[in-house]
Amino acid sequence: RVSKQVTRRCCRHTSLPCHIQISCLRRNNATMSNAFAALPAVLHPKEEDIQMMLSARVQDGTRNSDSGMEEYIWRRRKDGLHILNIGKTWEKIMLAARVIVAIENPEDVVAISARPWGMRAVLKFAHYTGAQSIAGRFTPGTFTNQITKQFREPRLLIVTDPRTDSQAVRESSYVNIPVIAFCDSDSPLQHVDIAIPANNKGKHSIGLIYWLLAREVLRLRGSVSRATDWDVPVDLFFHRDIEELKKTEEEQAAKMEEAAATPAPVYDEVVPDVADANFGAPVPDVAAPGAEPVVPAATGQEWAAAPPAAGAGTTEEW
Repeated sequence: RVSKQVTRRCCRHTSLPCHIQISCLRRNNATMSNAFAALPAVLHPKEEDIQMMLSARVQDGTRNSDSGMEEYIWRRRKDGLHILNIGKTWEKIMLAARVIVAIENPEDVVAISARPWGMRAVLKFAHYTGAQSIAGRFTPGTFTNQITKQFREPRLLIVTDPRTDSQAVRESSYVNIPVIAFCDSDSPLQHVDIAIPANNKGKHSIGLIYWLLAREVLRLRGSVSRATDWDVPVDLFFHRDIEELKKTEEEQAAKMEEAAATPAPVYDEVVPDVADANFGAPVPDVAAPGAEPVVPAATGQEWAAAPPAAGAGTTEEW
């Protein structure tokens, strides 16, 4: 059991276990409960979803805040870090999923991430939802210059960070493309239509938000049932460093070399049982098919000897 004093201060110290933070957020954050009440019962989050969001630090903002993001900020800790409202985050994820499903052709949706932490998440999101993705540097004129080879005309744009992807957001305003953006506490909201308040600077937070968005899109399309869990793990959406991949590959190669270097186990030959009297006896020859069977000769009897007469007596005079 946790004392009341620790429960009151648990949101200020995010190093406490997640279940303590969940109980504290449910007791103290009335805005989050109101946000859940505005959604249908089917779209309410589960305990596991909130716990995953807290574990991935989705609620952690920055020390600075934008004037447009004040309604999404729940409170500020003693160290100056802003805490985002998870209820608003979940509500905006549901809203963004419904907007994405409204697009008839999934390829008209483009997900962009110039930040390295979101490249893998963008590619996975596009793979499972059928959308297009631009991972890495955004070429200027992709949405406005028809001469370029990479020219695209999407109907919806999903941006990982409106500051790093500012060129794409600016061009979308020229051609009237709605924008869905993951916004931190200091992110600008200019030309952003749907702002999802979340930590867009952590690889786990970005991967989890894209995973939740992709899962909700598939659920609304009917591809995934709400009664069962999605079989795609969230780890696939997380960014992987090249050094970590090299280490894992080296470890696997070392294990394979060790397995190949160790000789195969040699088992002793089977020792026959001494009690078996027939062991070592010669095996009789098997007659070929169609040949006459070989009858073994009796001891002390010739083959040329005539058989005894049928009526012969049993006694014989010498």
